[in-house]
Amino acid sequence: MALGFFTRLKEGLSRSTQKITESITAVFKKRRLDDAALEELEDLLLAADLGIDATERVIASFRRTRFGTEVTDVEIKSALAEEIAAILTPVAQPLVIDRAKKPHVVLMVGVNGTGKTTTIGKLAQQYREQGMKVFMAAGDTFRAAAVEQLQVWGDRTGATVVSGNANADSAGLAFDALTKAREAGADVLLIDTAGRLQNKTALMDELSKMIRVLRKQDETVPHSVLLVLDATTGQNAVQQVKVFKEMVNVSGLVVTKLDGSARGGIVVALAETFGLPVHAVGVGEKAGDLRPFDARDFANGLVGT
Repeated sequence: MALGFFTRLKEGLSRSTQKITESITAVFKKRRLDDAALEELEDLLLAADLGIDATERVIASFRRTRFGTEVTDVEIKSALAEEIAAILTPVAQPLVIDRAKKPHVVLMVGVNGTGKTTTIGKLAQQYREQGMKVFMAAGDTFRAAAVEQLQVWGDRTGATVVSGNANADSAGLAFDALTKAREAGADVLLIDTAGRLQNKTALMDELSKMIRVLRKQDETVPHSVLLVLDATTGQNAVQQVKVFKEMVNVSGLVVTKLDGSARGGIVVALAETFGLPVHAVGVGEKAGDLRPFDARDFANGLVGT
């Protein structure tokens, strides 16, 4: 990660960091790590959205390695960063585009408001800067703003946008986009989708139909299914992963809006609960504000070490 991005990540996580470090400092000026201290630490980690599984793992490690010893807040923060990095390292996997696919098809899913369409635009810009030929499919045909947003990114990046009429059949549009992308020899096709969870069955049917129709052209697509999550929703993100894993074979996660959240710990909860690759995190509006996920930088930023 470039220093500029790490600085923005630390700034973005500052609200989460403050929540954790102030509590640790209050609990551990210098004291013996006994049952009462571990219970207080457990409470503050749960309050920081690390989730039950990750919290229990951290507490068990502290009990095993430091129980009964005198500890300071600095030692606890350093050890906590190590534990969090250990949880995150297996899932910190950048999304690799297979340029032999022509195109590598990426299906983007997630509820409305998570930053899904903006994430597609940012990825398009990054891939264009790497010299790839990029197509985007405006598959959220129910939301005019999503189509317009993609068109803006298309104009800005030189990526081709395939769109249809309002409320058009999204599966047909995705099929058309894949046809055009293949004919043009595109390297990547990024497909936007609707995210209306009010009627889960309808959304599930829509996504299933889109995949079924795409596979009439190429039975290996989509090559990647990315679920975009908004960090500000905290533990609700765990439920969203469960729901979308029921609908589609989610292959990786993108976590957005870390710059506006005091709930950065949710990334740790997601890693421990699902073990899905976290491909990228976002800390702002610009294309450069979406970067591959780095476990060590994130753990240090979260704990403030």
